[in-house]
Amino acid sequence: MPPSSPLPTVRRRRLGVELRRLRERADLSATEAAALLGVTQSRISNIEAGRYGVSADRVRAFARAYDCSDKELVDALAAMTGDRKRGWWEEYRESLPTGLSDLAELEHHAAALRVAQVINIPGLLQTTDYARAVFREAVPTLLPHEIEYRVSHRIKRQAILYRDTPPAYTAIIHEAALRMEFGGSTTAKAQLDHLLGMSERDNITIVVIPFNGTAFPSSGHGVDYLSGAVPQLDTALLDVAEGGACIDSAAKLEKYRLILDRMKNVALSPRASRDLIHRIGQGF
Repeated sequence: MPPSSPLPTVRRRRLGVELRRLRERADLSATEAAALLGVTQSRISNIEAGRYGVSADRVRAFARAYDCSDKELVDALAAMTGDRKRGWWEEYRESLPTGLSDLAELEHHAAALRVAQVINIPGLLQTTDYARAVFREAVPTLLPHEIEYRVSHRIKRQAILYRDTPPAYTAIIHEAALRMEFGGSTTAKAQLDHLLGMSERDNITIVVIPFNGTAFPSSGHGVDYLSGAVPQLDTALLDVAEGGACIDSAAKLEKYRLILDRMKNVALSPRASRDLIHRIGQGF
């Protein structure tokens, strides 16, 4: 079994959480599970905490011991063990808030992404100049080299949208975000032009909630919703810019799916959204 890691990835931590959930559904204690699997109780605890890696074969053995018959879930959990190589985001882990590295890892592995933003353009759709202007407004104030480090991280995250087989990406953006002039009018117009260009990509859907639209839920913060290989492995994140925690409980995931559905329902169509983005851009 792979050695322990001082910095378990968010993917390993989530695998551990799901294995614990399977054990608890089987009404087994960690000690009882260890006896069934022929390992120590501490090994079970360390795997569930994400401190120890685990092989695909071991995951399937866990599932059999826990009487889990959900083949799609078991296959998805087994697939989470296959990537032993640390991702590019690990080089940023000690210099940026943990939530940002976790977000990059989750995005890299997501089957699909939905994002809602009220004040800022979503990070995966930001231009370099716009991102730099956003980070200049951070509190506490960032030093110039810290700003550039965060901009670099944000731009690298965007690579997932340009893959040969990219994930489906839906961005729900309030009109307020389109009118915020981060970096001044030239930067703001270039950002809106970039949005228009990205909206033409087959894997990207951009819709806008206009000022004259109806009320919508959860209007005070942005939401990032990342779909896993199966719905049980979805993840929602809030306030990611501040290192927000991952949300993975079934009840809360259902809540944020509903929030995003309702926000999209009050947004303009993709075509009408492009027209509005174009009109606002012409005013800069």
